[in-house]
Amino acid sequence: MRVAQVEEFGGPEVLVPVELPDPVAGPHEVVVAVDHIDTLFVQTQIRAGAFGEYFDVRPPYVPGGGLSGTVTATGAQVDPARWAGRRVIAAVDAGSYASLAAVPVAHLVPVPEGLGLREAAALVHDAVTALALLDLTALKAGETVLITGASGGMGTLLVQLARSRGARVVAVARGERKLALVRGLGAHEVVDAAAPDWPERAAEVLGGAGADVVLDGVGGELGAAAFPLTAEGGRFSAHGAPTGQGFAPVDPAEAAARAVTVLGIADVQLTPDHRVTLATRALEEATAGRLRPVIGAVYPLERAGEAHGAVEGRGVVGKVLLRA
Repeated sequence: MRVAQVEEFGGPEVLVPVELPDPVAGPHEVVVAVDHIDTLFVQTQIRAGAFGEYFDVRPPYVPGGGLSGTVTATGAQVDPARWAGRRVIAAVDAGSYASLAAVPVAHLVPVPEGLGLREAAALVHDAVTALALLDLTALKAGETVLITGASGGMGTLLVQLARSRGARVVAVARGERKLALVRGLGAHEVVDAAAPDWPERAAEVLGGAGADVVLDGVGGELGAAAFPLTAEGGRFSAHGAPTGQGFAPVDPAEAAARAVTVLGIADVQLTPDHRVTLATRALEEATAGRLRPVIGAVYPLERAGEAHGAVEGRGVVGKVLLRA
């Protein structure tokens, strides 16, 4: 099978095409002929050698993430009548940058008719995390939510899902092209993060009380500037850190003084069963036309290094996928 393999820690150029033996399904696994593959910013950071304390990977390795495809073989304990030939998505720990992948059957989610495998792949991780965040923060109709990084793969989904819950959506993105995108997805107000005074502008838009919920997918200095925009008694989620500056730093004493509930990435670490439940919801929303993934670029598997470069460069609006 064809894979994209990290030969050593380093820049995007260390991700190269390689031929490896085809996988064989274990007793509780299936083999999926991969159609499209999700890419996440964290995969580029791991490839560069970061987060070794959290991810036990050593080169050479095939990155893992989300995939879509068709089941071509089933293990001894898997019902072929249910799964053989099914179009599916799955989140896998390793080995999804490949033309074939062995996947635990418990991780599979069937893709409904009427939804493309490309679109489904874009929902594997981002839509699941977005739904988990909105459930965790208990965003309700009539509340105001501020979303940073709103033009990214998950940000675009958060804008749509928050709007569908009846919330007032204030989206923070960088530059007019990205602002126009999130407006079109349903944001009630937009704020340009490229402006030095963007926090002041956001405060004006939010009004004196601030946002009931702040969903920070950027972290670093921008995330730190977003925290004071949280209303007293509100909820602040620091779940993103693509700037390389870490998650948004929040003073626990300040949060306690203002009765702000602070949530982090650890709060959206999901069990496989919970992930399958949320992924099923996401696919249903997309099939019904209520959720549209924004796919900014698709690269063939052999050019996975270029895809990583595009993710790191942040020039692509929306999601970057690989095509197997």
